[in-house]
Amino acid sequence: MSDPDVEKNKVVAIVGYLFPILFIVPLVTDAKNSPFAKFHANQHLIIFISWIAVSIVGSVIPFIGWFLILPFGYLALFVLAIMGLINASRGEMKPLPLIGGIEILK
Repeated sequence: MSDPDVEKNKVVAIVGYLFPILFIVPLVTDAKNSPFAKFHANQHLIIFISWIAVSIVGSVIPFIGWFLILPFGYLALFVLAIMGLINASRGEMKPLPLIGGIEILK
């Protein structure tokens, strides 16, 4: 038996992993009271902030940033987004490795 909250908000939870800037969607729709949607919105936001941080650090540091930080950072964040998407599509609230323990949205 599945949780009605999960079934109702699964699409909202998935969309932010496809486009992390859409972390705001669960917060402005009627999913804002859903623990499942809020959990995944928090994960989206962390990925989005991490993406910005990798972009800034990788762009500022010559050579190492351009050839190591940017490609490997983007690849790691892409893998984390795929993992989050899989978790959301399965209806799970598993934190992502490394960054999943950070809670910004409560």
